[in-house]
Parts: sequence; C-alpha cells; structure tokens
Amino acid sequence: MLSLTRWRFLNETREILRWDDPAAERLWLYNLHYFEDLNAEDAADRRAWHEAIIARWIVENPPGSAPGWEPYPTSLRIVNWIKFALAGNALSPEARHSLAIQVRWLTGRLEWHLLGNHLFANAKALVFAGLFFDGEEAEAWRLRGQRILDRELPEQILADGGQFERSTMYHALALEDGLDLLNLARAFCRPAWAALDPAIARMRHWLAVMSHPDGEITFFNDAAIGIAPSPAELEHYAGRLDLPPLVDPERPIAELPASGYVRVAVGPVVALLDMAPLGPDYLPGHGHADTLSLELSFNGRRVVVNSGTGVYGGSPERLRQRGTRAHNTVVLNGLNSSQVWGGFRVARRARPIDIVVQRNDDATLVAAAHDGYRHLAGNPVHRRQWRFTADEVRIEDTISGAFRTATAHLHFHPDIDISPRADGYQLALADGTLLTLTTAGGNGRIAQTTWHPQFGLVVANKSLVIEFSGATLTTILSW
Repeated sequence: MLSLTRWRFLNETREILRWDDPAAERLWLYNLHYFEDLNAEDAADRRAWHEAIIARWIVENPPGSAPGWEPYPTSLRIVNWIKFALAGNALSPEARHSLAIQVRWLTGRLEWHLLGNHLFANAKALVFAGLFFDGEEAEAWRLRGQRILDRELPEQILADGGQFERSTMYHALALEDGLDLLNLARAFCRPAWAALDPAIARMRHWLAVMSHPDGEITFFNDAAIGIAPSPAELEHYAGRLDLPPLVDPERPIAELPASGYVRVAVGPVVALLDMAPLGPDYLPGHGHADTLSLELSFNGRRVVVNSGTGVYGGSPERLRQRGTRAHNTVVLNGLNSSQVWGGFRVARRARPIDIVVQRNDDATLVAAAHDGYRHLAGNPVHRRQWRFTADEVRIEDTISGAFRTATAHLHFHPDIDISPRADGYQLALADGTLLTLTTAGGNGRIAQTTWHPQFGLVVANKSLVIEFSGATLTTILSW
C-alpha cells in the first residue's frame, strides 16, 4: 500500500478509485481485496491508512458486490482483519459488524465446487471468526470450519508432506495456513489440533527438499516467488511458535514418493527431478505439462530453470508458460505432454511410470517414463534417466514407438551465458565458473526465451533446443 488510493501488487502499480476497476486483471483486484498489508512487517507505520481503508471498503463494497465478496478474497480478508485486531489494533464497531456479515455471507458460499486451497481458505476463515467472536453462532462457525479442516487436511497434505496440487507456491501458502491455525489455537488457549503438528512437520521438510540452495522455491507447476512467504520466513514463523529446528534435506537423495519428486545433491550439484502427476485428478488446474522436467543449481547458483509463472487468466502467454516447451523436458510431435487448456484446465494428462531411484558406489541413478504421448499414432513413450557422478550429470532420453519429431529443451537462469564451442557448449556462471555441456544424438541451437520468477515479471534468458536425430539423446553437463 503506497497511499490511500495507490497499491503495488504482482509487480504492477495502480491508482485505484474503484474496487472493481475494469482496467485491472482479476488477480490484481483479488490482491486489493485481501488486505494483506494490514499485517505487513512495517504495518504499524501505516495504521492510520489501514483504519481509513477499512472504513472506505465497508462503504464502497456492499454485500454481494464483485469481486471483493467472492468467497476466496472474502476468506483471506476475514483472516487478515482478525489478525490485525489480534495484533493490538482497534477494529471500529462498523468494521466488527461488517466482519460478522462477511462471515455469514461466506457460510452460504463455501467453495465445494472448487475444493483444494479455496475450500481450505474458507474453513480457515470460519475457524478464525469462530474464535474471534463470542456466542452460539460463532461456535457454529468454528465447528463447521474445523469439520472441513478435519476432512481436508489428510486429503490435501500427502504422506510425504506435499500439498496435493504439487505447486511449491501453494504448498508454502498451505504451510502458512497451518502455522496460522496453530498460532490461533495458542492465542485462544485452545487444545492443540492433534493432526496439525505432524502435518506441519512433514510440510516443512517437503518445502526444504523442494527449495534451491539459494533459499527459494522451485518452479514446478504454478509457482512464483513473492506470493507466499519464503521458506526462510516460514521457518522463522515456526521458530516463533517454538517448533523444533528443521533438519536439512538428506544427501545425496531425498525422495518425496507420494508427491513424485526427487532431490539429488552430489558435490556442487543440487537437482530437483519431476516424476509427479499434475495434481489430484479432480483438481489439476495449477498443473503444468512439465513431466520429467528438472531444475539444477551449481555451487548454490541456479543454472537450469523452468520458465516459472508470470500470469494467470486464459491468455496465450498463460498457455505457453504451462506448456511442455517452457520446461526442461522433451516435446514430441510439437505437442504438450499433458493437454493444458483455458487458464486452469487440463484434459488428457501424462502419468509417470516405471520410476527407479538408486544409489550405487560411484553414481546416483534416477529413471522414469510417462505415457502422455501414448495416444499418438505409434504409441510413443518418453523415458528419461539421470545419472549423477562426482564430475557430471548425464541425461539420457529415449523415445520408444514411432514419432515424427522430438525436441529437448533446457532453459538457463538469466545469469548464465551459454556459447557454442567445438565439442558442444560452454556455460559461464556469474561467479566465473565454467561448465561444459555436450550432446549426442541430436542437433542443438541456442534460443532466446523468457523467465518468470514472479507474477508480472519478464526476464530475458537463453535456452538450448535440441532436435533428436534418432530415438535416443544423451546430454552431459560436466565440470
């Protein structure tokens, strides 16, 4: 919040005179109605603004108006107003009255049709409101929210701790929800929710496994930095709640079998490998066509990156960012491995198969395949094996069955300079480190692409596009 009428969300600053400004994207307007600035680190400096903007919102957003009264922004706003009050700020009688009306409105519009993180946010808001207010109605809100959370926690948090939509960004938001609920119970001297502590422990471990050495998340499925709290911020929150310190992810292999990801840490390399389904079958809307992709850091710096998520909505750019070409995997016949469409839709989708993870004396091997192209004439199947040793990463891609074209894509962090050399390519890292990349079984070319580490952010980077000359392609990164 930059002034009483000016906000910056998603790397876009707008002067807003209308809460439903038609010139703003829907996601931007959702952020406007969340009221997250009430609880920013330096929120006390803007307390007068916050009190004024709450009063303005009540007057200018009558019940039922869009988009502010839609269930998801309503849920987040309820929690943020209550957090604001519990932090020692005064809610006016008008604000408390409006808050109660918002909760009553929400109770009749829970997002059972969407499920997932939306329904979880609805239930969290009911629990917050049920404890914040007194009386039979408030207790009914709390009980209803708790019943939903009791049902959804084991559904949405997998056995390995991953949030079931397989997005590191939404996982971090879910972990914040869990920590908030634990904090809330303690603030109101309520007994601990038995299932919450072990779930939080698993979720913290999962996020550590799925983060790069630079401390930020990987970009599998819908993921961007700056939407959820960072892993470090979440760990600081856990520390304030006196939770045990996090144990570092295992070396050299950390498996997340329920989610479908593997982290390999060998020497200077940390690699995250994707053998995951797009998400739950009934909720794949945040999934990308990224099966068998990878991300890789070297000496703590990102080298190989998926393209990230910079936009929502139904634009061609949204489809491109969800498509297979925007990830570090193989495209057959110019098609996506999973049939992403619309803004948040998936039709036919790839299923990972034949997963193998093993550690030998001299190498770490991970292999998998997927059936995302089996519907094509010739029933082609993409198989990939990663082999990690002390001085190289070897990726072997094999296509079984008939196909017309096969193209492997490797996207590099903007700090990486890639240049051709006689025996392949040289990668120059920002710290002066030089890596060698060679291929066998295909012809490569360097392409200009874009990376989207945050919503609304477009950063130029380079990728290597390799056309298969046969059925097998071997790519070696050595140092």
